[in-house]
Amino acid sequence: MNKRKKSIVWLGVILVALCAFGFLALNGMTIGRVTVKPLASAIKQGLDLTGGVSAVYEAADQNDPDLQENLGAVMAVFRTRLDAEGFTEATVTQQGASRIRIEIPINESQQVEDPNEITSYLVATAKATFVDNDGNAMFEGKDMVDVGVAVEESGEYAVAFELSETAAKIFAKVTSEYVGTSKTISIKLDEEVISKAQVSSAITSGKGQITGGFDYESASRLANQIRSGVIPIEMTEIEVRSISATLGEGALSNSIVAGIIGVVLVMAFMIAVYKMAGVVADIALAVYILLVFFALATVPGVQLTLPGIAGIVLAVGMAVDANVIIFERIREEVKAGLSMKTA
Repeated sequence: MNKRKKSIVWLGVILVALCAFGFLALNGMTIGRVTVKPLASAIKQGLDLTGGVSAVYEAADQNDPDLQENLGAVMAVFRTRLDAEGFTEATVTQQGASRIRIEIPINESQQVEDPNEITSYLVATAKATFVDNDGNAMFEGKDMVDVGVAVEESGEYAVAFELSETAAKIFAKVTSEYVGTSKTISIKLDEEVISKAQVSSAITSGKGQITGGFDYESASRLANQIRSGVIPIEMTEIEVRSISATLGEGALSNSIVAGIIGVVLVMAFMIAVYKMAGVVADIALAVYILLVFFALATVPGVQLTLPGIAGIVLAVGMAVDANVIIFERIREEVKAGLSMKTA
């Protein structure tokens, strides 16, 4: 087989592989337990394309001398909790002297059925307190240096934690005193007892679990709330409403159509001007576009916005820039009398 035929065969293989990846990107696939979603449903969309929920919170104590400092702390807690839930494109801004506005993009890829679940989760104080048998607080959630979700032997979910050195010493001392007695240690969440147990052995490692009939979602959210810290002031929810896409319901479809037209024009130009070399450049361009969209669908915390679509279209034009320069340089050398291979 000569080199020309080999090149044609390889070109055919690449085209088949490209078509297969394109089909996978458009339709998805399920193989056994592995499911690959279509890119259209796997890519999260920003507020300007998908709409979402808007909520306004107001400080309950308007005369707090440290109001501005506390509002800054509340905004930091909101930001941490939103990021933990995957809403990295949500905006958190202060309104006036005592209010905070949150705008959260929500679409079907995030599987949120009730936006009120998100807003109520944001303002939950989640103050965890460990209490001894006499009702005295031993330490609080801020003394947990590591918090996460664990699965017990029974298959139930729990919130696993590791205490700071100081809290671990207190916990070890109290549990050592309570071994073999009827005394109990309780865990309160926002002043409500969620776990209460007798001590069967001293806990000296500083590690333990909070149990309370959790499913994975509730255990994960409690862990996130404890990890993000307690809201320092009481915030009152004064407005919650659903909002449509900020750029109109047709923004996404219009921008996709514009992007497709742009890509098709670039590809048509390359083929018309550079013939087979243009075909090769277009194949490389298609691979590049697929890789960009696969990255958008798989990288955690990434969401697609209208400026992002514009950036992708611009990047398509820049991606063929090097090809154009190289092809033009080859043309110049061929015109000067060199063979194609030498050029």
